[in-house]
Amino acid sequence: MAMTNYRADFPILNTRINGEPLTYLDSAATSQKPQAVIDALVAYYQHDNANVHRGVYTLAAQATDQYEAVRDQVTAFINAPQRETVFFTRSTTESLNWVAQTYGEQFIGPQDEIVLTVMEHHSNLVPWQQLAIRKHAKLRYIGLTSDGQLDMDAAKRLITAKTKLVAVAETSNVLGVTNPIKALAALAHQNGAIIVVDGAQAVAHHPVDVQALDADFYAFSGHKMLAPTGIGVLYGKLDLLEQLTPAEFGGEMIDNVTQQTTTFAAIPQRFEAGTPNISGVIGLGAAITYLQQVGWSTIEAQEAQLTERLLNGLLKMDGVTVYGPHDLALHGPVVAFNLNGVHPHDVATGLDMAGVEVRAGHHCAQPLMAYLQTSATVRASVMFYNTPAEIDRLLTALAEVKEFFQS
Repeated sequence: MAMTNYRADFPILNTRINGEPLTYLDSAATSQKPQAVIDALVAYYQHDNANVHRGVYTLAAQATDQYEAVRDQVTAFINAPQRETVFFTRSTTESLNWVAQTYGEQFIGPQDEIVLTVMEHHSNLVPWQQLAIRKHAKLRYIGLTSDGQLDMDAAKRLITAKTKLVAVAETSNVLGVTNPIKALAALAHQNGAIIVVDGAQAVAHHPVDVQALDADFYAFSGHKMLAPTGIGVLYGKLDLLEQLTPAEFGGEMIDNVTQQTTTFAAIPQRFEAGTPNISGVIGLGAAITYLQQVGWSTIEAQEAQLTERLLNGLLKMDGVTVYGPHDLALHGPVVAFNLNGVHPHDVATGLDMAGVEVRAGHHCAQPLMAYLQTSATVRASVMFYNTPAEIDRLLTALAEVKEFFQS
């Protein structure tokens, strides 16, 4: 299939780095923003800036209508069963912490078990670790198969009647592998546990259907899917949300307040205390509209081509170690690798001199790095706005970095 070039929609991609055209291959950290999202932010501040759910005047009503319209967009985008099951947070991190601080505090007790995977981002590991410390619960970790996939045989052994919660990323931010969420959800539910899904690396790359996945909670961020930073989403099953006490208290999440007592607003407002990131929500709506205009078939096809070019190019290069599955069918648009004998930071610095921007470090996944027996990796991540020429530029620059250090 001929690839469509979407670079013109992203103003920042016209930038030059060290005199070279910007080759941005760090979308797993944060995606770039199309002009349509930038325009939506400007339009809100120029024409509709007011607080939501408060004033009865026209400007406040316009802002509230836009804000709530995005809730409807998100509900449809992830196929949530009703709009009340979707509320806005600051990030995936805040969403996952919210579940730990509400559901976890209310329902996890001493000797209960929480099952994670060794590939989890710190945002889906540290909150559960801290909860386990507070509640005297136990953590269990599902390992990997030899090709970098989640070990489902181990999952079947570890998820038992003692398990109260399973927390897993839909797609790894290091290995690029997408996990079998529906199968894990079935295991969790068979044993009376719930499943919490970190969808940060999934929502911009393929359709997400929280009902089909049977996720109890599903968290993601706007900034990894073309939207502004500082806006996140948490979906939760209604019967679970109705049991939870809010994590934060203040304005607009209340029904009635006296000097001694408070009753809370209906869901989802009861979980959105204070003035929300209104412009971020509106930017998220514009990002969803843009993604839908591009279309999932185009996004998935183009990213598969780019990932194949990247993965094959790295695998053919002597002295390069690629982590995670080597089979494209198992691989999302994130590839972690190392140049043997060269520190990842040195590799990334060398690539930056050629205008190629990649991530180097532990990627907020230190337990995974320990499991892989390395301290850090280089990570290149693609999105549909990248081009084959940019992949080739990375591979050429990497070969030059390799030659430099060998000499």
